[in-house]
Amino acid sequence: MEGMTDAEAMPTWEKRFRAPRVSLPDWAEYAPDRSLFVSNATGTFELYTWDRKSGHQRQVTDRPDGTTDGVLSHDGEWIWWFDDGMSSSVPDLPSYGDEFGVWMRQPFAGGPDEPAAPGLAASYPGGLALHRDGAAVIGRSTDEDGSTIHVVRPGEQPVEIYRHRESAGVGDLSHDGSLIAIEHTEHGDAMHSAIRIVRPDGSTVAELDDTHGGTEELGLSVMGFAPVDGDSRLLVGHQRRGRWEPMLWDPLTGVETPLEIDLPGDVGADWYADGSALLVEHEYQARSELWRYALAGAPGAPLSRVDTPAGTVSGATARPDGTVEFLWSSAAQPPEVRSTNGTVVLDPPGPKAPGSVPVTDAWVDGPGGRIHALVQQPPGAGPFPTVFDIHGGPTWHDSDAFASSPAAWVDHGFAVVRVNYRGSTGYGRAWTDALKHRVGLIELEDIAAVREWAVSSGLADPERLVLAGGSWGGYLTLLGMGTQPDAWALGLAAVPVADYVTAYHDEMEALKAMDRTLLGGTPEEVPERFEASSPLTYVDAVRAPVYISAGVNDPRCPIRQVENYVQRLEERGHPHEVYRYDAGHGSLVVEERIKQVSLELDFARRHLKTGARTD
Repeated sequence: MEGMTDAEAMPTWEKRFRAPRVSLPDWAEYAPDRSLFVSNATGTFELYTWDRKSGHQRQVTDRPDGTTDGVLSHDGEWIWWFDDGMSSSVPDLPSYGDEFGVWMRQPFAGGPDEPAAPGLAASYPGGLALHRDGAAVIGRSTDEDGSTIHVVRPGEQPVEIYRHRESAGVGDLSHDGSLIAIEHTEHGDAMHSAIRIVRPDGSTVAELDDTHGGTEELGLSVMGFAPVDGDSRLLVGHQRRGRWEPMLWDPLTGVETPLEIDLPGDVGADWYADGSALLVEHEYQARSELWRYALAGAPGAPLSRVDTPAGTVSGATARPDGTVEFLWSSAAQPPEVRSTNGTVVLDPPGPKAPGSVPVTDAWVDGPGGRIHALVQQPPGAGPFPTVFDIHGGPTWHDSDAFASSPAAWVDHGFAVVRVNYRGSTGYGRAWTDALKHRVGLIELEDIAAVREWAVSSGLADPERLVLAGGSWGGYLTLLGMGTQPDAWALGLAAVPVADYVTAYHDEMEALKAMDRTLLGGTPEEVPERFEASSPLTYVDAVRAPVYISAGVNDPRCPIRQVENYVQRLEERGHPHEVYRYDAGHGSLVVEERIKQVSLELDFARRHLKTGARTD
C-alpha cells in the first residue's frame, strides 16, 4: 500500500516468523556470566555467545541451514557444536540437516573451529557430557556399529567404553568425573530406558532397570548428577506410579529416595546450583509451572511455588544466586526469557512478534478415554473451515504455547484444533503406552472423535476440514487421508512417513529401534502390522487433494519412501503437489519456513472452498 514500509505492509503471520527469537541461555558452571543461546536474528537459527558482564554478544556458527546443537564448557572457555551434513556421498557437497556429523569446538572469545574429538568418525549424536578438566563423554550411533560411547581426554585418542546394537546414549557425568550415567535399551524396548552407571574405564558400578529385562513397561530417565563434589546421587525420572516423576538414587550405596511431590500430571526436575534444592517443572493438561523442592536439611518449605504466568515453560534454569530464568509463552503471547527477579533476561533487538488468540480446552470422550484438544478460532461465529494440526513425536504433546503456524491459519479465517491423542505424553504412562501394534490407527480414532465433536458443536464446517501435520503428524495425515477418505477435504503432510516399510529400512538406527518397539518387530517379522499402519497401503482410497513437503536429507522420514507414495498418486492422476527442499527434518531458515507455510495456504486457497481469507 502507498506510503507503507515493507515491514508495515508485511502480513501479520509473516511478522511472527521473522521476529527475532532467542532460546533459554545456558551458562558456564565456573563462569556463570558466560552464556550460550540460539537465535534467528540473521534469518537462520544459529548459536551465539553472551558475556553478561560486558553485554557483548557474538555469533558462533554460520552455516547455510543453521545450527542449534551446542554446549558450553564448564569453564566457559569453549563452545562445542555439532556439525552435520556428512552423509553425502558427493565430496564438498554437505547434506545439511542429515543429523550425521562430528562435534566441533570454538573458543568463547572467537577464533577458528577445530574438531573436538579428532579420533571419532562422523555419526548420529548420542549425548555429550563435559568435565571441568577438559574430558568429554561422547555418545554416537551408526547403522554399522549401533550405539557406542567414548571417553575423550585432551591430547589423547578416544577410548570406547560401551557398545550395543540397541539404542543407548550419554545421560550425565558426575561432578567429580568418576561416574558416567548411560541410558540404554538393551532389553529391546526403545520406549522405556534403563540406566547403567559405569566408571570412565567402562566398568559397571550399578544398574537400575524398571523394565526388569523388558518384561514391564516402566521407563527411567537421567535428570542429572548432584552438582557438588562428594555427592554421588543421581536425579532419576521414573514411572512407577503411572506418570513421570523424580527420585534420588545413589549408585554407590544403592539407596533410592522417593520425593513427595504431590502434584497431578508429569513432574520433571533439575538441581539448584548448590545441590540444596530441586527446580521442579510440573506439566498438567497442556500447561506447565515451576516449583522449588527443598531437599532434607535445606531451609524453607519442602515445596514452594516459583511464580510464572499461566501458559507453558519450555525450559528453566536456577542461577547461582538462586534466581530462576525460564523461557515462557502462551498461545496468545510470544516467547520471552524471564527471571524471577522480574526482568526480561534476554530481549532480542528488532520488531516483536504479534500475538495471536488464546486457546480453549475441549475434552472429548473417545474409545480409549477422555481426549484433550486445544482450540483456537478467529473472530465471529462458526462453523469455520478448520485445520486439525496434528503434533509429531508421537511421544510429544501440544500445549498452551506460542506457535506461528497455527496462528497463521487463524489469521486466514480458520479454526485450529490440536489433539493430544493416545500416544501423547503429559497424560500418564497408560495414555502414552497405549500406542502399540495398531500404530497410527489408534491415534486416528481419537482424532475422529474430536472431529465429530468439532462438527456437532458448531465449531467446524464438515465440508471444509483439513488434516495437517509434520513428522508423525504428517504420517497421521497421509494415513488419515486413506483410512478416513470421506472425512477430510484436504491433506497437508510435512516430512511424513508415507511408506512405512521403506521408511524403516532407510531411517536412522534409533528410529528403527522405536518402530520395532511400536510394531512388535521388523517388517519381515510382522509384515501385517507394517502393512496395516502404512499410508501406502491405502493410497488408492485417497479422495481429497494432498500436499506434501519433504526434506531431501531427512534421516527420520527419508525421501525415498515419500517418492514411493507420490508415484502412486501420480499413477492415479490424483490431485497433489510435492515440495522438496534441501534440508533434513524441517528447516532452520526463516525464509524457508515462511515459504512452506505460504505454499500450504495457497494450496488451501486453490483446492478448498473456504470462504476464508487466504491472502
